[in-house]
Amino acid sequence: MSGGPLIVQSDKTLLLEIDHPDAQSCRMAIAPFAELERSPEHVHTYRLTPLGLWNARAAGHDAEAVVDALLKFSRYPVPHALLVDVADTMDRYGRLQLANDPAYGLVLRGLDRMVLIEVAKSKKLAGMLGDKIDDDTIRVHPSERGRLKQALLKLGWPAEDLAGYVDGEAHPIELTEAGKDGGKPWTLRSYQREAVEAFWAGGSGVVVLPCGAGKTMVGAAAMAEAKATTLILVTNTVAGRQWKRELIARTSLTEEEIGEYSGERKEIRPVTIATYQVLTSRRGGAFTHLDLFGARDWGLVVYDEVHLLPAPIFRFTADLQARRRLGLTATLVREDGREGDVFSLIGPKRYDAPWKDIESQGWIAPAECTEVRVTLTDAERMSYATAEAEERYRMAATARTKLPVVRALVQRHPDDQVLVIGAYIDQLHQLGEYLDAPIIQGSTTNKERERLFDAFRSGELRTLVISKVGNFSIDLPEAAVAIQVSGTFGSRQEEAQRLGRVLRPKADGRQAHFYTVVSRDTIDTEYAAHRQRFLAEQGYAYTIVDADDVLGPKLPTVD
Repeated sequence: MSGGPLIVQSDKTLLLEIDHPDAQSCRMAIAPFAELERSPEHVHTYRLTPLGLWNARAAGHDAEAVVDALLKFSRYPVPHALLVDVADTMDRYGRLQLANDPAYGLVLRGLDRMVLIEVAKSKKLAGMLGDKIDDDTIRVHPSERGRLKQALLKLGWPAEDLAGYVDGEAHPIELTEAGKDGGKPWTLRSYQREAVEAFWAGGSGVVVLPCGAGKTMVGAAAMAEAKATTLILVTNTVAGRQWKRELIARTSLTEEEIGEYSGERKEIRPVTIATYQVLTSRRGGAFTHLDLFGARDWGLVVYDEVHLLPAPIFRFTADLQARRRLGLTATLVREDGREGDVFSLIGPKRYDAPWKDIESQGWIAPAECTEVRVTLTDAERMSYATAEAEERYRMAATARTKLPVVRALVQRHPDDQVLVIGAYIDQLHQLGEYLDAPIIQGSTTNKERERLFDAFRSGELRTLVISKVGNFSIDLPEAAVAIQVSGTFGSRQEEAQRLGRVLRPKADGRQAHFYTVVSRDTIDTEYAAHRQRFLAEQGYAYTIVDADDVLGPKLPTVD
């Protein structure tokens, strides 16, 4: 029996003692195949899942390497049944292969004939498979390549896609690390280069990096590798314009080569940046803009914030299997549970880096997370107690009692730039008036958004109140404080995005602060705990304080 840092349990949970001298080596060994669930102070919990093991298999790790890692670092004997299950689960990946046959085109090959017979009989594959060529090969309708991969994953037989990619229309793209138009020289960070190499070796897949770690540069470097026309899908127009600015500054691309396809413009150019919203807009029940996917012979499709990918885009991604696909995200957590669709349609996770690792290298700011609990007034408590269940969260989240706490938090940081983030428009208007700060919400025009963001970046504006539009892809490196007053119920992905707004490294190296203001003894507290789970997994600890500690006279000043 070794004194290793890992306890492997028969329910497929792995407990890692982080104070053990071998903890870091163990974490690096198990990260490719084990999903981190919780990371409080002393013991981190990982879980073995089929999707995690298949991700590892797709990235080139075999069952022997997984078993060796578990045996090497385990403190106690590893349950034999678990080792058998790991080997069996990983062995399921790739027993079916999609390939291009010179004579027959796209085919499904069975390296295990019985598995091929089993899936061919499944009603879930009806219409996707063509004629049987021989005992080990079945023709596949080319248009069904993506849907077949989805269906096989759900049947527990994930196919290895070896059918390759079309090059797409060539287009010259280079990184300009020497500096462009008199700009400063720069270089890809080591983890960004590793992410691009891992993606390109796999052909398609997802890169997971924390907010502020430069996912856009990974996309730009992948484009420089592909040297082909590229379609970039983003969450909103502001994010799209940030992509455009970065590409013009960091690559050989000019403004004329980059098109914007949004609610305001419909430009199709060698590099086209489109918003999810415009692509999923309907007219007469039909999606009117999805033909953009076929408008050019794209060599690469980039999905920014892939954890937010809308369902209609999944459907069209199923038709894009011959194109290289890169997903970028800070978290593969999806509140709708469709991680399997990301795996099958965009590709497996090719690279990730723990948030704390990137922080320790100085590429994102260290952050302090604080939950401030307010006590509702008697009148608010009575209204909450007598409200219908579906109204209770809104009432607790938008309680006026939060307003003085938010103002006190803003005043705690007189020299910092502060984002106040909420989900309810009436609450945001209250906050804007209370703090004498401008508001950005869904109805704010893109021109006005950009004006306010520019004023915030320049320091002319110190406090900004923003709705959910601030969750995604907004580059505000000067923001050092975020105060969250209400959220989308218990969304873990939203919590990660909001913390990400303040993680851009500060010029003077100072700490970022992330506050969540919640109403005590209500469902607001429960949802806050659920939202915080993802950040706890990344190693962030929340301090819980009472509103009186914020409002009281003995409040210590913050450097």
